Amino acid sequence: MMSFTRGRLSHIVRRHTLIAKGFPINRKFHLNNKYRQNDESDEVEREQMEYDVLIVGGGPSGLTAAIRMKQLAAESGKDVSVGLIDKGQEIGSHILSGAVIDPTTLKELFPEDWNSAPLDTKVTRDQITYLTATKHFPLPVIPQMDNHGNYIISLAQLCKWLSTKAEEAGVDIFPGFSGSKLIYENGDKTIYADHKKNYQDGKKVVGIVTGDAGIGKDGKKKDTFEPGIELRAKYTLLAEGARGSLTKVLYRNEHLNLRKKCDPQTFALGVKEIWEVDPNQNEHFENGLVAHTQGWPMDQSTYGGSWMYHYQGNRISMGFVVALDYKNPTLSPYQEFQRFKHHPFINKYIKSGKCIHYGARSLSEGGYYSIPKLTFPGGALIGDCAGFLNVPKIKGIHTNMKSGLMGAEATFEALQQGKDEPDTYQQRFESSWLYDELYSTRNIRNYFKWGTWPGMIMSGIDSMILRSKTPWDVHNHNQTDNECTLPIKEVTKIEYPKPDGITSFDILTNLARSGTNHQHDQPAHLQLRDHDVPQKINLPVYGGPEQYFCPAKVYEYVDDEQSTIGKRLQINAQNCLHCKACDIKDTTQNIDYTTPEGGGGPAYNIM
Repeated sequence: MMSFTRGRLSHIVRRHTLIAKGFPINRKFHLNNKYRQNDESDEVEREQMEYDVLIVGGGPSGLTAAIRMKQLAAESGKDVSVGLIDKGQEIGSHILSGAVIDPTTLKELFPEDWNSAPLDTKVTRDQITYLTATKHFPLPVIPQMDNHGNYIISLAQLCKWLSTKAEEAGVDIFPGFSGSKLIYENGDKTIYADHKKNYQDGKKVVGIVTGDAGIGKDGKKKDTFEPGIELRAKYTLLAEGARGSLTKVLYRNEHLNLRKKCDPQTFALGVKEIWEVDPNQNEHFENGLVAHTQGWPMDQSTYGGSWMYHYQGNRISMGFVVALDYKNPTLSPYQEFQRFKHHPFINKYIKSGKCIHYGARSLSEGGYYSIPKLTFPGGALIGDCAGFLNVPKIKGIHTNMKSGLMGAEATFEALQQGKDEPDTYQQRFESSWLYDELYSTRNIRNYFKWGTWPGMIMSGIDSMILRSKTPWDVHNHNQTDNECTLPIKEVTKIEYPKPDGITSFDILTNLARSGTNHQHDQPAHLQLRDHDVPQKINLPVYGGPEQYFCPAKVYEYVDDEQSTIGKRLQINAQNCLHCKACDIKDTTQNIDYTTPEGGGGPAYNIM
């Protein structure tokens, strides 16, 4: 038995040593040195840590689960080891949301201490507006969008606060560590699965492998090479957020088949900016205002809308969400947001202000019908990787935290009973207020498959007349988002205005505000399954959608004399915001998002 520091580890150093940073030491765990014949061509020596419970993802659901596990252990007098990894450089650095929080789950988790959380600004007023290209019209606030008692927050700051609570409870937190492979056991056989190998089988999850470090762009090991660690656990809770890379591997497991009885998940891309304004120069700033819009610049067949939240520090969180089942391959969610800010009704709020932060993130919009089977032998899905967002309410923090809380309770019960699977999680969900909340709003997002106005009318009938007690079920189209994209010959190319550098900005200018940084000498973490597909299909058939949907200018078609069409796809992986839009919307599903070296990516410190 060896003793190591709890908390943040900077990286693995040569052979059998871990360099520890930041937190006082008081926890012990097993460290086993083993040579393992992984699915690589050579043997890789990996350290192995063992936990009772391992959580992958340091967002609100993962941190809630970690805290709840430790609470239950303390209440029962049990010693339960809990580890949590997150791919961001620090907890919160990859976290992005609007964000308005319903404090319901926070109160359940900390009945006596919930209001010590960084709840920046209490909501004072709701405003919903329908926009045309030049005009605006007020809309009634449907019950689901009433934010009385809610708070405008920075989700990154909330996660930092939760991580402090988790560490105080004894959770081992490792930021800067990404999960690169799932570890399965089939009897006495160990299987290492990623997006390329062995994803189709595996009966029980027993942990994950963290990403290797020190591999060059050429794929060869550098002098600084350090292999990832095997993190073994009795239970692994995946809390990676929308379109998590390990969750995607798990979903492809034909033996577990977790998505067999649910609708395809549908996603959206949210693009966000934070502005600072001077109330002395802008009389429209209203601390506590929560405003949303529908309509322009979306057409009648594209689902989307905006948010604008005024909160402490004279700041405005504003952004635009576009559902990724849109049809026109030349639509750019980023550019839609930029031109949206020029609408006279919107522009008045940020006039004379300054944009200080930028980011983008995908979110799961399928709701009730798209929730998969939540458990599997050796673990469970919690948070947005399972799809607990309440789209009509435009809330996901409290729902994802609730899923983490219930997942932890089921896992603790399974641990005490010696069961392989925390299967009471599904039952806990179905008897909870979370189930009632998602079931009652199950149809609202799906009404919009008929168009904006039919969707708004049916949503009004459902919410305000029938009070969410509809006797019918309306499923979304039975297609994945990439399958909704039309060929370029069937659409009109969208032409966007040039940014003015005051209200609207080019992508690279905004990218600098995100704090994004990656180690340059490493293989691209955005990988093509077939390098010929962009030139053979994506560009000639669909007009190269990846150059439009990416909010970070990762994908560019550049001149290439050797290409049969005179162009080739260039991937600027160092720009990546980890939004996952490419993994979701790529028409041929030829792009796989994988995790880069741990710590790389955006720095969303106040998002």
